[in-house]
Amino acid sequence: MVDPKIEQVVQFERTRPDVRGDAHPKKLLRAIEEDGDHLAKLSDQHIFSSDQFDRDTLLQLFRLAAKYEANPGRFSTSLNGQILISAFYEPSTRTRLSFESAWHRLGGDIMSITDRSTTGIAKGESLGDVAEMFNNYGDCVVLRDSQEGSVREMMNALRIPIINAGNGIDEHPTQALADLYTIFKWRPDLVTDEPGKPLNFCLVGLPSKMRTVRSLLKLFCDFPEVFASVTIVNDCDSEDMFAPGQLEQLQEAGLTIHTANDLDSVLPKADVVYINAISWEGNSFKEYGKVFHIDADSPLKEDAIVLHPLARGEELCTSLDGTSHNWYFSQARGAVFLRMALLTCLVQRAERVLDVI
Repeated sequence: MVDPKIEQVVQFERTRPDVRGDAHPKKLLRAIEEDGDHLAKLSDQHIFSSDQFDRDTLLQLFRLAAKYEANPGRFSTSLNGQILISAFYEPSTRTRLSFESAWHRLGGDIMSITDRSTTGIAKGESLGDVAEMFNNYGDCVVLRDSQEGSVREMMNALRIPIINAGNGIDEHPTQALADLYTIFKWRPDLVTDEPGKPLNFCLVGLPSKMRTVRSLLKLFCDFPEVFASVTIVNDCDSEDMFAPGQLEQLQEAGLTIHTANDLDSVLPKADVVYINAISWEGNSFKEYGKVFHIDADSPLKEDAIVLHPLARGEELCTSLDGTSHNWYFSQARGAVFLRMALLTCLVQRAERVLDVI
């Protein structure tokens, strides 16, 4: 006889939504008119920095991601016959698995490397020589490395595209793409001819040290009209908050930047709160802004959303998980479809998807 207590514990509901809020992508899909020509340029590019994207390419990439997310079962063979080399020399859960999930969902095959010590690098092989071998073994490379220069060094020898999946404290462009994709899914009106009210954006983090924050702010430069203000909250001295030239780039793009060290004074006006506390430096990580955290009792606007690149620590309380503020799970889910869109473009398979209605 089945123990009724055990039976109750082991049951789960497949149809229960795994994200909060109206995360359905079809509104964004309808908001952006398709123009695949803007995606064609990606087939001859490595993905190195958020600086390499322009507004039109971003919008078309988000539209393709929304197309995938709106019809997840329709595109299972787009990458048949293609091989991804997934090289993660720094710990990762979401980024590695979302890239590999994206590739598998499109029908491709994967070779994974998760430890430098298992490669020729451990015997002194240069990254240039490793890249030369990758040219023969795969069709695309995704690299995460704690050393900032590794991606650029491999780019010089590769004849297949490589994606920067995080290089030290420098950048994490695909995380930023997923972050902005989430914001536009939440407010698709922001990319229409008649946009709604621009956003007050609260960013809890350190632009000079956090690659997710650095890459996201670079993308904001392509959409200055979307943001009424960007307030960066941290307890560091103002001279340590920005890397050289970073603040100037944002201001020259037309963004209104404020800084603060009191989070609760900023939250009541914030439409979007993006919070992070971890920066990977060398082979370990450091935490910044330990005094900042948000929970269900924080003075958030009723309709505000909270984003976090994850993994989280004490800065983001689980008491928010069951509220409408929780868009960080939607953010993680959408990253798979965003990466599906990007990978499709890099290996010259976008036309196969754009032709499907």
